[in-house]
Amino acid sequence: MAYILPEGMRYSTLFERHAFYKDELQLSKLSKWMAPRKAEDTVFACIIGRNTGIYPRKHARIASDTVLFKDLVNYGELQNNLLEYLPEGAYYDRNLYVDRLKCAGCKDLSRCFRCKNFLGQELAFDLDPENVDCPIHGTLADKMKQRQGLGFCEYEFSIVREKTVELYDLLSKKFSDMRIVYSGRGFHVHVLDKEAYSMKYSERKRFANQIKGKDYPIDAWVSSGNMRLIRLPYSLHGMVSRICLPLKPGAVERFDPVKNKQAVPKFFTSSLP
Repeated sequence: MAYILPEGMRYSTLFERHAFYKDELQLSKLSKWMAPRKAEDTVFACIIGRNTGIYPRKHARIASDTVLFKDLVNYGELQNNLLEYLPEGAYYDRNLYVDRLKCAGCKDLSRCFRCKNFLGQELAFDLDPENVDCPIHGTLADKMKQRQGLGFCEYEFSIVREKTVELYDLLSKKFSDMRIVYSGRGFHVHVLDKEAYSMKYSERKRFANQIKGKDYPIDAWVSSGNMRLIRLPYSLHGMVSRICLPLKPGAVERFDPVKNKQAVPKFFTSSLP
């Protein structure tokens, strides 16, 4: 069953994914956005076809897995890996490690915060439209029953956009180094303050629950640190055929992912209104 998406969005084909990662991936902007973190200090990852069912035949066996890239030394190598797997989604690990090769594949995520190889984790807030109660599509539980857990509509997106602006303003009272990224379906608010990196697991969990309790549709699993991967800026979200785009805070309120030319890949430009 295909997910219901706003008009003007659709799954990307393998041919389109290849065209994007070959000609449109902006490595210089990605490198600048990730700084001071370097490619050789970062674990990257991708999901090939778990949600869309679109994947290269040669990778069918691992199409639903999370594929980690732990030993890349530059962004050119990252691009080569994305061209090899043609994923529906690309990510990076928010953790910082003494040696990323040692335990970047550890599945006991809460244990990371007690590990000697762990240096800290970027704090992030994931606001996705499925967490919005919709007068048409119902609650998240309703959407899950209809197998539409990742589907969304214009109304749900508009609420998430509004809440992202509010959350950024709220967090600005506590933090100073923050960034917003349109994630393809919703928004991510990244907190890069040093004190945020050093927050303990219990502190993150408590803080995430406090924010969620203020009626923000965040995924507390991400903010608490249980999910360390987050979508890679400037990558292609293959489920909606949109570029994951960093935005200035003042631009979020007016951002329209259906019409915004910076968010629409070239292979999709001809279908713009």
